[in-house]
Amino acid sequence: MNDQIEKRIELKAPVSRVWRALTDHREFGEWFRVKLEGPFVPGQVSRGNITYPGYEHVKWEAVVKEMKPESLFSFTWHPYAVDPKVDYSQETPTLVEFRLEETASGTLLTITESGFDRIPAHRRMEALRMNDGGWAEQTRNIERHVSQKP
Repeated sequence: MNDQIEKRIELKAPVSRVWRALTDHREFGEWFRVKLEGPFVPGQVSRGNITYPGYEHVKWEAVVKEMKPESLFSFTWHPYAVDPKVDYSQETPTLVEFRLEETASGTLLTITESGFDRIPAHRRMEALRMNDGGWAEQTRNIERHVSQKP
């Protein structure tokens, strides 16, 4: 079984612009559709509420791992943790990494989410499937965001 998701997109925006869209919590919230309580800080929990229609009941919670300026932003979270009656805190979270590389026409953004093999078997395939579709949509969202707000 594949235990990770990888999405790659070339954005027609400089690395510095993409970095800001990823790591400024307000900008991240705009394209990701989450209202975050405060800035991203390595080693700290980021919290907020999903604003995507139909998922407004879902709380956002991620632990920021790394913020290597203009190259890597990463966090861990519990994938597809959407049932408010379930306590996901005992599960091992997955790792989400955003890697940026300068290209001739802008920025290559690679989004990887790994660690699905550690998700409980009864929800592993659904979490993988739902997040795969979610990351496909999020790559379109960030592309639209950086092109409309240079």
